[in-house]
Amino acid sequence: MRLFAFLLAGFIGLTAIPVQAQESTPPKSPQETPRPQQARRPITLDSLFDRLAKAQDEDEAKGIAAQIEKRWERSGSDTADLLLSRANEAVEAKDYPLAVELLDRVITLQPNWAEAWNQRATVFYLLDDPVSAMADLRQTLKLEPRQFNAWAGLGHIYMASDDKARALNAYRRALAINPQFPILKKIVDHLAPEIDGLDL
Repeated sequence: MRLFAFLLAGFIGLTAIPVQAQESTPPKSPQETPRPQQARRPITLDSLFDRLAKAQDEDEAKGIAAQIEKRWERSGSDTADLLLSRANEAVEAKDYPLAVELLDRVITLQPNWAEAWNQRATVFYLLDDPVSAMADLRQTLKLEPRQFNAWAGLGHIYMASDDKARALNAYRRALAINPQFPILKKIVDHLAPEIDGLDL
């Protein structure tokens, strides 16, 4: 299952040099002249999304998407992060009721953490509760509209209920954010001719 600033200030002081001393002092060679250090630009979530949109292939996109997901998985609260980790362990052990209980606590602690809602939606889906899963996915997207996994999840739920038009729309929303999303391109290519030709 699957959210950050740097500040660098530099100051170079220049002091007046007497004319005589200036004349008698040989100029420094370019090698001796210290160069100010270039400040490294922080990698922001926005810049990662920009890179994701421009990724040339699936492998590149997967690497960038993984970086985005790692950021999403950090709430800023050690307690919430720990509970989410334990919920993931419960999912791996197929103890879905425990996972939901843990994620309920996470959401109580961090109600504005989109990833907590997204992961609880996944567990609800595994529990065959699409209504609850969809509600949590909608909350996820309210908090983080760029959550491509949540858009894909909505698409899967719509497909399962044979609502292909809404499924196609959700898949396209995911692809608009992550154009190299594995599998989704094939699904959309297969689904689009059937839906786009309908008079909805």
